[in-house]
Amino acid sequence: MINKIICTLLAATFTLGASAQHTDGTTKSLVKAEEEFAATAAKDGVKSAFDAYSAKGALVFRPNPVDAKTFYANQPNDKNLSWAPAYAKVSRSGDWGFTSGGYTVDGETKAYGEYLSVWKAINGKWELVLDLGAEHHKPLQPVTTHFVEPKDYFKPKFAGPKQLAAGKDIILTTEKTLNMTLKSYGVAAYGGFLNHDARVIFPGYEPVIGKDKIIAFYNSMIDKMSLRTVGADKAAGGDLAYTYGVATIDYRTDLRESFNYVFIYERQPDFNWNLIQQIYVPAER
Repeated sequence: MINKIICTLLAATFTLGASAQHTDGTTKSLVKAEEEFAATAAKDGVKSAFDAYSAKGALVFRPNPVDAKTFYANQPNDKNLSWAPAYAKVSRSGDWGFTSGGYTVDGETKAYGEYLSVWKAINGKWELVLDLGAEHHKPLQPVTTHFVEPKDYFKPKFAGPKQLAAGKDIILTTEKTLNMTLKSYGVAAYGGFLNHDARVIFPGYEPVIGKDKIIAFYNSMIDKMSLRTVGADKAAGGDLAYTYGVATIDYRTDLRESFNYVFIYERQPDFNWNLIQQIYVPAER
C-alpha cells in the first residue's frame, strides 16, 4: 500500500510538471509556463530550471550566444534569480511565442534588469529556445502587464523545408533592408520599421515603449548603427519572427561598442514586417 501511495504521488508530480509547460496555443498557456519556469528556479535552482525548460539546441546569451544546456551544466545551482513576465505574445499558429519582463538577482548588492525569452511548442509543451537579459538600475516605472492573445488560428497544412526556408529568407531580407537603410540614414531609419507600440530593452535603461520614444532615445545617443544578422526563424503562422546577431553602435561621443541583439518582428496587414521588440546586451570579444 505504501509503495502504491509513493508511486501515485510521483505520478502526480510528473503530471503537474508536464502540465505546467503544456500549450494549447494561447498566450495564457505561455505565461503560465514562464511563471512555472521562474517558480522552478526559485525552488530547485536556476541550473535545474534551465535544464528542464530549455529545448535541445536552445541558446542563452551569457553574454555571447551559447548552448543553454552546455552552459548551465557548468554553473552552480543558485536560487538567487527571480523574474516575472510583463509582455507576451503567441503566434496565430500557436507554435511560437515570446515573453519579456523584469528580473532581480539577489546578493550582497541586488541587480535588476529586463529579459526576453523566445519559446516554441514542441510535442505539446512550451520549451525555451532563446534567452537573454540586459541589466539596469532599480526600476522606477510601474509595471503594466500586456499579454496579447492570437486574433485567430492559422497553420499551413503543407510546411515543408522549402516553405520554411522561404519564410526565413523573407525575414533575412527584411533585416538586410533595415541594415542598408541604417547605413544611409542612421538611426532615423527605424522610423520605417518600428511598430507604434514597439519596445526596446537597452543596458542601463528601463524599457523604452512606443515608436516616437524609441526614435528619440536612439537619436539622443547613437550616431550610427550596423547589423550583422547571425540567425532567424519565423512562426508557421507567418505573423511573428525573430532575428539575432551583432549590432555595432557608434555613439555621438565618438565611442564604439558591440552588442548581441534579438529583434522580434510582426507582419502587418500591408504584409510589411515591423519591429515590436528589440533587446541589446554587450558582446564579449
